[in-house]
Amino acid sequence: MAAFAHSAPCWVDVQLSDLEAGKRFYGGLFGWTFRAGDGMPFADALSGGRLVAALAAKKDGRMPTAWGVYFATDDIRATVAAIREHGGQIITDPVRAGQAGIVAQAADPGGAVFGLWQPEEREGFEKQNEPGSFCWTEVHTRQPEKVDPFYEKVFGFRGADLDEAGNDVSGDAEALVDFRMWSPEGEEPGPDTAVGGRSVITDAFPAEMPSYFLTYFTVADCDAAAELAVQLGGRVSAPPFDIPYGRMAVLVDDQGALFAVLQPSELLP
Repeated sequence: MAAFAHSAPCWVDVQLSDLEAGKRFYGGLFGWTFRAGDGMPFADALSGGRLVAALAAKKDGRMPTAWGVYFATDDIRATVAAIREHGGQIITDPVRAGQAGIVAQAADPGGAVFGLWQPEEREGFEKQNEPGSFCWTEVHTRQPEKVDPFYEKVFGFRGADLDEAGNDVSGDAEALVDFRMWSPEGEEPGPDTAVGGRSVITDAFPAEMPSYFLTYFTVADCDAAAELAVQLGGRVSAPPFDIPYGRMAVLVDDQGALFAVLQPSELLP
């Protein structure tokens, strides 16, 4: 596996009440196969024999049924200190995950939860940006004025604000911007280098909706994936629609976990 740059999204997992049902749903939707985690209550998901995600049985029924994203760090304790310094919270202090690596969980100033991963034997994804694998993540928040500087200071992200057509409008103070793409430190910010993004939760959504990360998976056919998700017992939260980078839909699995699928522009007919 290729090493992941500091701050890059490197892993995703989903917390589920019924692990076996999760295998049936995601196996049917993405063609994933699964490998048991040495007697642990989780299963690695593979696409074409390569690691793409993990499914985990919830230890506590009060835990949210949700996808979580992990950002790579070469010094997890320093990153934890930076999170605290810049207004975030540590939910789980760094703990060793066997010989695979060291993991921690945190929340940004708006309350969105994410993970940290300091790799040892496991770097992260073995496949991404291909059908059946992770391709994107973005935080949805009501507090961009707090969240933007947090990620840019903690992870060194450089932001580029985009309009609805996906054009960089960072220098246009009059532009109505509600989406920001983040590029790694040292890269010129913009769509070509972005590893994640930030979207704003508007007043059109219920006030009780919390901040969250939305995980995207690449598919060869967005419309077919949405239909298949429903057949497998899930539902469609946002029907397929076109964006500057392809065609996407927001789906919910048969246990309530939200995620998105993207058919990239190069795979559109």
